[in-house]
Amino acid sequence: MHRSEPPDLAAALRTGPFHLALRTAITARGLALHRIRRHLALRGVNIGLTSLSYWQQGRRRPERPESLRAVAALEDVLDLPEHSLTRLLGPRRATTTVGPPVRPYRDLISPATAVDHLLATLASPRDTGLHTITHIERVRIGPDRQVTRRDSQHALRAHRDGIDRYLALYQGDPGSDISLVGVRAEENCRPGRIRRDHAHHLLAAELLLDRRLRAGDTHLLGYGFDDAPSPDPSCEYVRGFNSGAGQYVLQITFHPAALPVRCHRFALHSPGGAPYETEELTLDGHRCVHLVATAVRPCILGIRWDWE
Repeated sequence: MHRSEPPDLAAALRTGPFHLALRTAITARGLALHRIRRHLALRGVNIGLTSLSYWQQGRRRPERPESLRAVAALEDVLDLPEHSLTRLLGPRRATTTVGPPVRPYRDLISPATAVDHLLATLASPRDTGLHTITHIERVRIGPDRQVTRRDSQHALRAHRDGIDRYLALYQGDPGSDISLVGVRAEENCRPGRIRRDHAHHLLAAELLLDRRLRAGDTHLLGYGFDDAPSPDPSCEYVRGFNSGAGQYVLQITFHPAALPVRCHRFALHSPGGAPYETEELTLDGHRCVHLVATAVRPCILGIRWDWE
């Protein structure tokens, strides 16, 4: 040590994390950020006040070569031992991560040509740059045996920099009026562009995130759809995964005046195909059935029910 350091600073430099050690050193030296910035500039290192603030708060970490030079210079400005801050950064984080396998949406929603056309109006990439860590979805069946409401909560992780939106696809029951479907952006997002295909009951909605994600960042997202009634009772609910998911939970809640006689979960490789997995489900005391799937690969998962 250059000097006998205060116990809290010595402990922070010994165990980290980086942002705590930096903040403790700044407090111990009694330097304002603008003075630190001026001292760095005298050493030929230019760094913004916002970056310094974010570093000591843990909101960002120095990774670029010029930022690492700034950290080394900070050790001098704050009269700290050489490498005492830089060693707390550990190995440099990768700016991209490997994304999961991706299937085109046309493999999961029918008709494929209609899906292609709808996505083309949004210029949506095949890989959205997001992976679902956890998706919890709740679907309500009303007294007329029709889907009335869908609610989703997502925990997402970006696998490349610059992600600022999530794409939600919806397909109504045959005969439903897609123009009447409402989109709710409820948690950590706001509505973006919305496109509808009336002939095939399809809707694509952009949900704009409240921040721009970097590779590895996670984000919690809540949204939902208010369904338009169809002429016939609903008999199933399906969810397509074009890039898989860590975990998916689907719960169907039935109105007390509309209880099914049989329910089962199923998994498909493509629309209209034979199920490669099926299991009977039993209504619980709250008139619900649910499925839980982990390490989900690209596929279609759903629950079907019979009224008679």
